[in-house]
Amino acid sequence: MRERPLVFITGASSGIGQALAERYHRAGWRLALAARRDAEMKSWAKARGMGAGSYEIYGADVSQPDSIIAAGQACMERQGLPDVVIANAGISVGVDTAQRADIDTMARVFATNNLGLAATFHPFVAAMARRGSGRLVGVASVAGIRGLPGHGAYCASKAAVISYCESLRGELRSSGVRVVTICPGYVDTPLTRENRYAMPFLMRPEAFADKAFRVIESGASYRVIPWQMGVVAKLLRLLPDAWFDRLLQGRPRKHRQGQGRSS
Repeated sequence: MRERPLVFITGASSGIGQALAERYHRAGWRLALAARRDAEMKSWAKARGMGAGSYEIYGADVSQPDSIIAAGQACMERQGLPDVVIANAGISVGVDTAQRADIDTMARVFATNNLGLAATFHPFVAAMARRGSGRLVGVASVAGIRGLPGHGAYCASKAAVISYCESLRGELRSSGVRVVTICPGYVDTPLTRENRYAMPFLMRPEAFADKAFRVIESGASYRVIPWQMGVVAKLLRLLPDAWFDRLLQGRPRKHRQGQGRSS
């Protein structure tokens, strides 16, 4: 009998990552869960009655490449090569380029959201290519489609996720390994609850996870969730710069370091 499929998820201790873990668990998948707050993940898994053979937890910091690479290698040693790898961990902090401290904040955002994503994929790419199958999922954001005032680090990092995944998809096209880019709109998580502006089409994490699960299984390469935000994003992309700038004039900015939250 074939062993149940395995999914490796970063940022699994809260928000989208945790909702994805629960969705895959309900579908009968084995879980490899990576996050800094490993004690919280253990409590979460125990509270849901997950059996010892259904999951493993790997304490790792995606902003440190060696840490998340080691977690990926440990996953393959303990559980085998995953069928799906979801690079979900990310942080969102407002920045003001005029402030010297915010340059360091930008470096931390890029280290987590970009280098961390590539380092998450790194241990699995060659092994998946040898097997001829697998899915690498990068969680980007609609914020990566156009830059928003005060969101420079986050928007730039998520735009980079979209481009990076597109590049990787081309590189792996003939290998049998699929690369999937998912762009969430607004999802009700600790990351968004401190936002000081309206969040249209706000989704519960469970609803997002269900849609993302189906997108990943469908073989799609790129999807905005929910679809309504995809329409909004396309319209914003088509707006002339002068109109776009006028539309966002006076919009509240994201909290800067020490004011916001991360996952």
